[in-house]
Formats: sequence, C-alpha cells, structure tokens
Amino acid sequence: MKARYITVEREYGSGGTKIARRLAEETGIPCYGHEILEAVSEKQNISVSEIEKYEETVTNSFLYSIYIMGQATMGKADMLSREGHIFVAEQAEIQRFAMKGRAIFLGHCASEALKKQEKVIRVFIRCGNDEEKNRRITEDYGIQPAVAESTKKYYDKKRSNYYAANTGRKWQDFKNYDIILDSGVLGVDGCVDVLKGLL
Repeated sequence: MKARYITVEREYGSGGTKIARRLAEETGIPCYGHEILEAVSEKQNISVSEIEKYEETVTNSFLYSIYIMGQATMGKADMLSREGHIFVAEQAEIQRFAMKGRAIFLGHCASEALKKQEKVIRVFIRCGNDEEKNRRITEDYGIQPAVAESTKKYYDKKRSNYYAANTGRKWQDFKNYDIILDSGVLGVDGCVDVLKGLL
C-alpha cells in the first residue's frame, strides 16, 4: 500500500522533525508541523507562543479527555475550555491541509484528525541510544549539556500529556502506531529511506 498521509509522533531528541522535513524534501510531499500552529494563530487571532502555552497546560486526566472528545464530537464548541478550542482548531487545520493532497504531519495528534481517512500510516520515532539522543539535543538543538536531560523530560511529558488528553490513549503505547523507528539504530537517513518506501 502506498501511503497518502504519514503522521509522525516523536521523542524529543529522536531527530523526528529532521526526518519528517527531509522526507518532505526528498519526496516533494508537504510537511506540516509548526505550520498547523501558524494557521490556527492566524484564524483564531492568537499568537503561536500562546497556543504553545495552552498545549503545555493541558491536563492528562482521562476524565478531561473524555469530556473534550465528547464535546468536540457533539459540536458543542462553546462548552470547551480554551485548550479544547485550540485542539479542535488544530484538528480542523490538519483536515484542511489533508484536503490539499498527500502530506506528512508532525505531532498535534494528526492521526486523530485523520482517523476517518484511508492510507494513513501512523509512525512513532524514538531513539534508544541515549548517547546519540543527548548529542542531538546539545548539538542540533543548542541545549546546554547540564539541562539536556531535564529538557528532554519536559518535552516528552508535554507531548505525552497532550496526546493523552486529546485522544484518551497513551503516547508511548506502540499499539497506537503502525511503524516504530529507532533513529539511534537506523540513523536519520535510514528512517527517511524506510518512510520514503511507503510513499
């Protein structure tokens, strides 16, 4: 099966963003990540930094997740929290981008937005090699070695909470994905090659 959409969730320091962007460059298929936030920012008249703050404060409570999903499904947008409004807006932008054609999506629970679409491959990128992960965090992201570990934990927790709150599922539960790639073993180029084969 040739994929129409690839959704990518990734550990901090796994190189997932670089993999998705390079995949887009080599295939000519657009990649949407930060672009989703920019689209929501423009339409909702709220800055990208404010959206990111809302994403940081979202709770990982299962009851909250059920509530948010229920309100969104029933179209009761007025009863959603500000975080809920942001999530619904992000999901709408993902669907709008998907209507343009084949695409690669980075984060933002894109697989949830595309769950009714066909030919969606859900990918999780991890890095089991701690030395390689820490090298990426310090060299690629410019994070000081003294705070690399705490930064990694912060972003992974943020992504985990956001995913759990808005899908009701665990972010690192590999049953939620079709493919799990270890960039510590395959490298960035190897991961790109695997995903390119699907497109």
